[in-house]
Amino acid sequence: MAMKRDTTEQDRFKLFTRRAAVIGGIKGVLLTALLGRLYYLQVVEADRFTTLADENRINFRLLPPPRGPILDRFGRPLAVNRKNYRVVIVREQAKDPEEVLDRLSTILPLTDRERKRITREMAKKRSFMPVTVRENLTWDQVAQIEVNSLDLPGVSIDVGLTRFYPVGEDVAHFLGYVAAVSEAELTGDPLLELPGFRIGKAGIERTYDLALRGKAGSSQVEVNAFGRVIQELERDDGLRGQEVQLTIDIDLQSVAMKRMAEERSASCVVMDVQTGDVVVMASVPSFDPNAFARGLAYREWQALMSNPLAPMQNKSTNGLYHPGSVFKMVVAHALLDAGQDPRERVYCPGHYDVGEDRFHCWKRHGHGHMNMTDALVQSCDVYFYEMALRIGIDRISAMANRFALGGRTGVDLPGEADGIIPNRQWKIQTFGKDKGWRRGETVHAGIGQGYMLTTPVQLCAMVARMANGGQAIVPHLATKQYSPEGTAPRPYAEWPSIGLKPEHLKLVKDAMDGVVNNAEGTAFKAKLVGLDARMGGKTGTAQVRRITMAEREKGVKKNEDLPWEERDHALFVGYAPTDAPRYAIAVVVEHGGGGGAIAAPMARDIMTAVLKRDPARDPGARNLAAMPQRQR
Repeated sequence: MAMKRDTTEQDRFKLFTRRAAVIGGIKGVLLTALLGRLYYLQVVEADRFTTLADENRINFRLLPPPRGPILDRFGRPLAVNRKNYRVVIVREQAKDPEEVLDRLSTILPLTDRERKRITREMAKKRSFMPVTVRENLTWDQVAQIEVNSLDLPGVSIDVGLTRFYPVGEDVAHFLGYVAAVSEAELTGDPLLELPGFRIGKAGIERTYDLALRGKAGSSQVEVNAFGRVIQELERDDGLRGQEVQLTIDIDLQSVAMKRMAEERSASCVVMDVQTGDVVVMASVPSFDPNAFARGLAYREWQALMSNPLAPMQNKSTNGLYHPGSVFKMVVAHALLDAGQDPRERVYCPGHYDVGEDRFHCWKRHGHGHMNMTDALVQSCDVYFYEMALRIGIDRISAMANRFALGGRTGVDLPGEADGIIPNRQWKIQTFGKDKGWRRGETVHAGIGQGYMLTTPVQLCAMVARMANGGQAIVPHLATKQYSPEGTAPRPYAEWPSIGLKPEHLKLVKDAMDGVVNNAEGTAFKAKLVGLDARMGGKTGTAQVRRITMAEREKGVKKNEDLPWEERDHALFVGYAPTDAPRYAIAVVVEHGGGGGAIAAPMARDIMTAVLKRDPARDPGARNLAAMPQRQR
């Protein structure tokens, strides 16, 4: 019995020993594997995992550079940057973005439109890229979001810069505005995907956008497991955008805008005839570019687009108008260039017949016998009907091109339209070979009507070339040509000649002096008063509809008896001082009526302010108070 018990105990001990050995072996193998793995991870792969740990602990962020400021000719700010607090969300960190947005909505109510936009942007962007929820937050809103940050994973406050235009509507058209990057404008540059990043969409902001953007910076920050920033380890602020200085004088710009606001829709350009500097470029009505910088509401956009007065259009550069009688100066130069005698007189009975068609002079009973100077001073239509037919449309067109009409004039004028200066070839190309040029169309062209279309800046350049002795002046808005790499020199060291004889220029300029300063001139009521200077110019009244013979017989007054949108455009172009030309001006008042009655007085008031201030004294001056008064 005892032996049997001993045998059983021995069997149990052997079984336990075998099991213990197996278990011990297994543990040994596992321990060996664990030690091997630890060695592999901590020794062999040490460098790799150190790098991974650092990348998980350190976040790299791209920093948008401050946009370069835009200044006027005396260094006063036209476009600057202001701090902007915005809330952003990162889809990768938010885990459940919709739930996070629901929580955020209890602090910062979000509209359905905002929610859809945020969701759409998160779907398009990479998961680690932040998406702007809302900008221009108040300090109270910032504080509430920060206090509740633990309940809002992936949500953070970003402090950026937003564009601000101190003088707003006065500079909107030529300066333009910045706005968010659209999907079509994404180029793969990660800078364009940053929340709140804006690019130039119109005007100078767009023309010199790359130079104004600058170069992006970067920041390396240490974050904890929740993504909260612990500290900033390294920072490179990048390179601020270039400072762009314009030729505009903001004081004179404001004077022009205020004067033109008396009309529904008008535009004005003033330029230095020696340098091409555009001193004033004004267009009314205008808009507030700050609305685009902060984010324009859909309703605001619709209101701007549906406004029949087109407040978004820069009428100075892309408003197209028949030049009307201001074009007669170009026809006069074409006549002189063709060898016509300016002393020859043409009788004006008040109308001119071409076949069965009758063309009327603005003066119903006619001007009598007119030579070239008389016809310019009194703006006789019949004289230019006759003379236009003598030399033909091609000569007139060629001379107009020499005066910067029919094409873009400037090197940096945003949105500039080409205009139309017709000739025989143009009509065939436009309407086909079976539509040849007709004599009646030459008659219309002789007084700046028919197919002819010009812009105010073209008309101003035209007068500048007459005033400066026939130099091919080119208008520009920036003092230098800016590029992302830096500033390049202005492309014109000297202005080439357009090939006009001095005696021809003098004859036309003397006539322009008579338009304003002779009692018979069409702009005599707009002569300069209280200044030791004279202004020369030419009035124009451009029809937007033809007055029928029945209306003429009934004595219908072209403007007073018509709806505003059917009235004639009023134009005036001029230069001053006549003895030492320095500034050229062009004014167009849409549906204003007579050029002598409406546009010329407006030009007189603006030119008076220009001569009193004389911005050409010191284009680089920064201290206006120290600037000397004009000496004559």
